[in-house]
Amino acid sequence: MPPPLKNRSHAPAKAGQSRPPPRQPGRRMASRDGGERAAFFARREAATVLRRVLRGDASKRSGGSIKSLVFSPSVRNKRATFALVCQTLKYLPILKEVLASSGVFSSKWKKQEELVYVTAYDILFGQEIAVSGSVEEYIMLHKDTFRTALQKICVKRKVSNVEDLLSEKTTVKPKPRFVRVNTLKTTTGSVIEVLSKMHKVDKDDMVPDMLVLPPGTDMHKHPLVTDGKVFLQGKASCMVAAALSPKPGWKVIDACAAPGNKTVHLAALMNGEGSIIACELNKERAKTLQHTVRRSGANNIETVIGDFLNIDSNDPSYAEVRAILLDPSCSGSGISTERLDHLLPSHSIDDQDDGGSSARIWKLSAFQRKALSHALSFPSVERLVYSTCSIHQAENEDVVSSVLPLASSLGFELATPFPQWRRRGLPVFDGAEHLLRTDPEDDLEGFFIALFVRKAAAADALEPSEDGRALGRKRKRACTTRSGGLRAFSSLRLSRMDVLCSIWGI
Repeated sequence: MPPPLKNRSHAPAKAGQSRPPPRQPGRRMASRDGGERAAFFARREAATVLRRVLRGDASKRSGGSIKSLVFSPSVRNKRATFALVCQTLKYLPILKEVLASSGVFSSKWKKQEELVYVTAYDILFGQEIAVSGSVEEYIMLHKDTFRTALQKICVKRKVSNVEDLLSEKTTVKPKPRFVRVNTLKTTTGSVIEVLSKMHKVDKDDMVPDMLVLPPGTDMHKHPLVTDGKVFLQGKASCMVAAALSPKPGWKVIDACAAPGNKTVHLAALMNGEGSIIACELNKERAKTLQHTVRRSGANNIETVIGDFLNIDSNDPSYAEVRAILLDPSCSGSGISTERLDHLLPSHSIDDQDDGGSSARIWKLSAFQRKALSHALSFPSVERLVYSTCSIHQAENEDVVSSVLPLASSLGFELATPFPQWRRRGLPVFDGAEHLLRTDPEDDLEGFFIALFVRKAAAADALEPSEDGRALGRKRKRACTTRSGGLRAFSSLRLSRMDVLCSIWGI
């Protein structure tokens, strides 16, 4: 006897009962059950997300994580879509084998294969839905054939149930739910007052305006989130903008800005004053960035759809840029669990344990070195943060080490963000102790942060004036804004002009 399949939530029709007839051509979809209609549309939203996930995984060019794609503005039924995408990916190898061995999956359905996968999962392992389209009718017509094929696979593999066919599960350690208060719209105190009525709420001891809620707290539909008063953002991610610490009134570049959480955090740190140029090369991700900016209420952010590397650092338009946040494309190895990368077809334990030696990692690190070198070339920049969500030395310490000679020649040195944080950079070069790493052991994602500070700016910041402010900073601003002609000077000549400005007292 073949092993039994997983218990179904819908029992088969009893004697004397009949199932609803299939939808006739031209008949409008029944609407007797709102839940069934929602499931119909959720499957199609899930298929759209699944298509982007699978194509990105196959090409090694991710268009976004599963979560970021599901929680984009274009997806309406986020909870159902997320569950369908994750479960379909989980069962995908089995679904492909069932469809192939059944002999009824024709090329006719190739253009809709993602919808076939989602629907096959939902009907074989989820719930039978009466409301249907052409794909649902196809799966329902051959359902018994698919279930027989599934039973044969279980017999062949000598397992007692379908769950035993699944790959070994990745254990996800529950982490606290971190949320960042958007001070452009509200205050931390008012948010605590609202949330403490339902949850235990703690203030983070390092990142301003960051609150800590119990693991598993679902805030996606909370009015504070939908209104943009609170952002669901991890602590490690928030440490990046906080490390840059731009001042109100500064001109700042976020070089690789989408999805925009760090961008709008910068705007909040700047009290909405000054200006932020948010660059994003990918047009689809730029839409997400723009949505994030609108939700935050920030009015000092200019979105630029284009490549940061194509910006001329000597262009007069960028002569007054004082700070740059560079969070470039990376392997995402530090957030692979949060990204649900273990569900992707390409995932393997070896991919995570290769120590960053793969060709893809080296290709990424070459781009990261180029982007960091370019960021250092902007003549008036005083502070620059390079960050990744990677655990690989090749993308972190090695990238920073490779640009140190250039950085030093341009007057930069490594500073120590969050000196109270115990986990620092890998000791592979002198000065790596200034770097910062976070780790899942800290109940955080795996992030890396390097802070470059121009030496003249650091020295000036320590020189008090009569009113207690940084005298040197005033001199630097006066010098760099005197004339548009100064913007075209090389970095070396600019440094010399800084010295002259100090001598002249301007």
